[in-house]
Amino acid sequence: MVAKQQEHLAPAERATRGKAARAEVPRSSHAGFTPSERRPDPVALLEEQATSRVPELVPIRYGRMLVSPFTFYRGAALIMAADLAGTPSSGLDAQLCGDAHLSNFGVFGSPERHMIFSVNDFDETLPGPWEWDVKRLVASLAVAGRDRGFITAVRRKILLACAREYRTAMAKFAGMSNMAVWYAHLDVEALLDQLRPQLEAKRVKNVESTLAKARTRDSVQAFAKFATEVDGEPRIASDPPLIVPIEELLPDADRREVINELAMLLRTYGKTMESDKRHLLEQYRFVHLARKVVGVGSVGTRAWIGLLLGRDGQDPLFLQMKEAQESVLARFAGRSQYANQGQRVVAGQLLMQTASDIFLGWQRVTGIDGERRDFYIRQLRDWKGSAEIERMDPKGMAMYAELCAWTLARAHARSGDRIAIASYLGKRDVFGNAVADFAEAYADQNERDYQALADAVSSGRIKAQTGL
Repeated sequence: MVAKQQEHLAPAERATRGKAARAEVPRSSHAGFTPSERRPDPVALLEEQATSRVPELVPIRYGRMLVSPFTFYRGAALIMAADLAGTPSSGLDAQLCGDAHLSNFGVFGSPERHMIFSVNDFDETLPGPWEWDVKRLVASLAVAGRDRGFITAVRRKILLACAREYRTAMAKFAGMSNMAVWYAHLDVEALLDQLRPQLEAKRVKNVESTLAKARTRDSVQAFAKFATEVDGEPRIASDPPLIVPIEELLPDADRREVINELAMLLRTYGKTMESDKRHLLEQYRFVHLARKVVGVGSVGTRAWIGLLLGRDGQDPLFLQMKEAQESVLARFAGRSQYANQGQRVVAGQLLMQTASDIFLGWQRVTGIDGERRDFYIRQLRDWKGSAEIERMDPKGMAMYAELCAWTLARAHARSGDRIAIASYLGKRDVFGNAVADFAEAYADQNERDYQALADAVSSGRIKAQTGL
């Protein structure tokens, strides 16, 4: 593929581009949502996704989506992508998360061992209209606010706070140098120190507790939780159907083939890493493998965890090998420039995220069924932590919404034309009010789709396994 020539327009020209886009696609046009008469059956879209997934795990996905309209929303990225494709677009693209709901943001440890806040899920990343990410984020707040029982007026304040922070953050990034934008990040401890005087003591204590818990979530903690000893050698403990060691999944011959393939994946994916990180990886030896169910929308895709050991039995490394399928955005925004979907995920993550896992990489392997599948690899846990949305009060959700909005704006500013986007957004809440209207209308649609899935289970059309 021939690389696209980068334009180098003057700031004034870029601002003019944004204002021209505003004239073509008014900011107010983003308000509301009316489903198309040809809108696909949402359950049919989920069934379509199920055809490429592990059959026995698909009912778990449906069960997790049925917990609440919010968990349904988390698993409905394809459904919303199809809907967003029919909404107005300014024509200004950026690298998208593709699934920018508020549970896909969180804290994690940087390579320098600082706690930072950023987007943390990139399975669906792809270039596309920046509005799609913003709308998915703001709509997730409407859905989550309803789950929390917040009244309409309270939700409205949260939605506007999110959209306003995205707009003001983008305006700030538009005035910054390229390098300043690239280095911009949210250091969680520094942010907490800054906000401490404004927060109630209880809220500060809760945040500190969340951060302390996140710092314990690493390979050592995972080793204590997931590992056991068999014949003097550590093994990943069985907890079916959520964690199933390789020996319980396949007969001996097939098992040896899969182990060899995935062990090869672990050895060769290092070629996609920087040389110093590859040197570190080579100091670990492969020990054991298990299939692990992860997330909500990802359930059913092939996800493995590999246990490796370093200097001794107390130096574990857990790597997650997660299947990367084509982005749900691809049929609407265009296919990825990368032939390997794992590389697509990694490239998008590196472009959008403040800092990335030192073991992040990709590879392609051939399974026992002869199918070639793409994977991306990273540490299973590396100081990862997420907010407990189910416990948020309105003030806490508004503050969290602003953090997510700033983070998303920074990610878009790194890859898109931040000056043009800022110019399009302008200085008033026109876009914010419009996208807040969209969010509430889409939350209505999400509830109808949630009920459609519940009805499909009740009728026996599909099976759901709950409680997992």
